Amino acid sequence: MFDIETMGNTPNAAIISIAAVYFDKTGTGRSFYKKVSLESSVEIGLEMDTSTVLWWLKQDDTARKEFETKGDPLYSVLRSLDSFIGKGCCIWGNGASFDNVILANAYGKLKMETPWKFYNNRCFRTLKNLFPNVGIAANQNKHNALDDALWQANYAVKILIWLDKLAPVVSENPAPKNNLLTKLKTYFYAN
Repeated sequence: MFDIETMGNTPNAAIISIAAVYFDKTGTGRSFYKKVSLESSVEIGLEMDTSTVLWWLKQDDTARKEFETKGDPLYSVLRSLDSFIGKGCCIWGNGASFDNVILANAYGKLKMETPWKFYNNRCFRTLKNLFPNVGIAANQNKHNALDDALWQANYAVKILIWLDKLAPVVSENPAPKNNLLTKLKTYFYAN
């Protein structure tokens, strides 16, 4: 599960932090979190949006801590992220046009290859909206990339557990392999 914090909401947004968390039906695993030097994002052509900067100024002190220490150059953070991810993973982001798209654009600006295949992009926001009543406590530290990624991963884990509980009911009533449950379970894992 990815989460990033940015200074905009377009594919060309400047990145200020990146987090990732491994997860499967047994829970969350290792995590990655790095702050990114805003200057390094802007230097490669990523952009700051005035309305987003103003929005950040209105956030609480905890959220604004993303800016308290200078981050690492974007290039080195993305290299570290490559090592963390490895090859063949499904990459989950919170929105079909946000985290994954902005990260892919940053890789492109730096002439780097993304460590995931386009067909392994996944959208957590869509999944969450399909299962709105999962029942997980609200994230108390919003707009910290790692806390957001952990919250999203835990929500996805709850859905996987629910799907596993549903599986025996479905297997007692065989249906074509293209049934919704089968599609949802395979959606979580790389092709």
